[in-house]
Amino acid sequence: MKKVIAFLLSGICIVAIYFAWRAISFITTPAQTVKKEIVFDIPGGASFGRIAHNLESEGIIKDARLFSWYAKLTNQTTNIKTGEYKLSTDMRPKDVLDIIVSGQSITYSLTVPEGFNIYEIRDELNKMWPGKGDEFLRLVRDPTFIKNTTGSDLISMEGYLFPETYIITKYTSVETLARRMYNYFTENIKKINAQAQIKMPLHDQVILASVIEKETGAPSERPLISSVFHNRLKKRMRLQSDPTILYGMLNETQKTIKNISKSDILRPTPFNTYTVKALPVGPIANPGREALLAAVRPDVSDYLYFVSRNDGTHVFSETYKEHDAAVKKFQLDRKMREGKSWRNLNQKRATQGSN
Repeated sequence: MKKVIAFLLSGICIVAIYFAWRAISFITTPAQTVKKEIVFDIPGGASFGRIAHNLESEGIIKDARLFSWYAKLTNQTTNIKTGEYKLSTDMRPKDVLDIIVSGQSITYSLTVPEGFNIYEIRDELNKMWPGKGDEFLRLVRDPTFIKNTTGSDLISMEGYLFPETYIITKYTSVETLARRMYNYFTENIKKINAQAQIKMPLHDQVILASVIEKETGAPSERPLISSVFHNRLKKRMRLQSDPTILYGMLNETQKTIKNISKSDILRPTPFNTYTVKALPVGPIANPGREALLAAVRPDVSDYLYFVSRNDGTHVFSETYKEHDAAVKKFQLDRKMREGKSWRNLNQKRATQGSN
């Protein structure tokens, strides 16, 4: 009897040693010797069994059951993070598990330049992941989300999504992204307004800064452009800024308009500063630091008008007569506009406003 028990115990030990050897061999041996890099996607809600099955299907591991057993043994089955991971077929299963529980997902850069509007941010996100930009646009125009995030009753978060390069993943939610952009705005506006020379309500500052941003070609001109708008506001003159026409039409049609027709100038929208007295109803873009600062640190001048020289700079004028002469020279004279690719030479622009 003792011999039988000894034999059985020996058999159990041999089996245990075999499985231990197999387990150690599995977790320390790559599935393949040939390296093939794979972007492995773990969507939200995926079970560990499904993840292990997909890893085996991709050739990243040899045995989904052994991989699941190892993960259970190390209490890692519930620690898997949603994301995209760079894996390869020559990785050890142990290292594969370490990566997918690390949360070190593949990251992407979303660059929001100064002056981008919410529709342009939408387009950039849609290029990265179709549909995500549309989801973002709906969110930043949602009254409940806006109120919960900003504490204000804004018509949209336009102007409050700070221009910067944001590092995101495929699974970064649009809520997380929008809040991050707004939080970055609040961090920066405190520093900016510590340098203010004039006081303005914050929303008015953001609106004016957005118009300054869209009117600026040469960064050094921002404070001077700001002075023109402040001077016009003091005299109760309409701002007559072309970008506000374009944004008003974009906001209504969801389509980008590149050229302004004569009828567009008097097309009434809440943003069109040819028809609206004072500031538009809201920002027309997301201004950067310098534009936000220029809004509260304008140059001192008597200028009331400016017109583009077609090279990014402007001619500034104190009187309408001076401005009219500059318009005729730089906007109505085709020779002065030739070679300026950002102008459409087939359209005469007889705008007689501030720009």
